[in-house]
Amino acid sequence: RGLGDVYKRQAMTIDYLNHALAPVITRHGVLVDVYGEGVLILGDSGIGKSETAIELIKRGHRLVADDAVEITRIGSTLSGTAPELIRNYLEVRGVGVIDVEKLFGVGAVQDSTQIDLVIQFEKWEDDKFYDRLGLDENDTTILDVPVPQITIPVSAGRNLAAIVELAAMNNRQKKHGFNSAREFAAQIDGHIDRVTRENELKNQNP
Repeated sequence: RGLGDVYKRQAMTIDYLNHALAPVITRHGVLVDVYGEGVLILGDSGIGKSETAIELIKRGHRLVADDAVEITRIGSTLSGTAPELIRNYLEVRGVGVIDVEKLFGVGAVQDSTQIDLVIQFEKWEDDKFYDRLGLDENDTTILDVPVPQITIPVSAGRNLAAIVELAAMNNRQKKHGFNSAREFAAQIDGHIDRVTRENELKNQNP
C-alpha cells in the first residue's frame, strides 16, 4: 500500500477517535434544522416545543431530535442528534408518539446537525421586560462552547413556528456580518443627529 492509503487510514482513525472520545451531554428539548441552522428549543414541559416542531416540519424543515438531544463537542463545534431508540419519533400530547419519517417522508428528518442557536421558550409575563429591538445579545454555554441564545415568550395566538423561522434567518444573517437591530438603531441615531443639527442651525439663524 502507498503512503496515500496509510495517511487516509490515519486520518480516518483520528476522526473516529475524535468522535468516540468527545464529551457528550443530553439536554431535554427539541432540535430542528431550520434553513440550515441547527436550532435547539428548550423550555418547560408542555410549553409547546413539540407542537412547534410539527409546524416547522410541515413548513419543510427537518426534525433532528425530540425530547432528548445528545450533544457532542468536537473542537469548538457542537453537534446534536437523537438517541437511537427515539430517533425520528416525536411526542404530541393528545395524539401520542408519531414516526415523523413515515408520516412526512425522509426529507422531514435529519440524523444530526450543528447547534447554531438556542431558543428558550417561557410563559409570557405581563410585568417582564422583553427586548423589542434585538440589541441584547446573549450566549449560553454548552460543554464550554458559547452558543447564541434568545428567549421567546409564549402566549395564546403567537405563531411560534414562524418566530423560530425568523430567529434562524436572523441568526444566519448575523453570522454573515449583518445585524438588523444594529442597522435600525444606527438609522434612528442618524435621524436624531440630523434633526438636532437642523434645530441648532435654525436657532443660530432665526
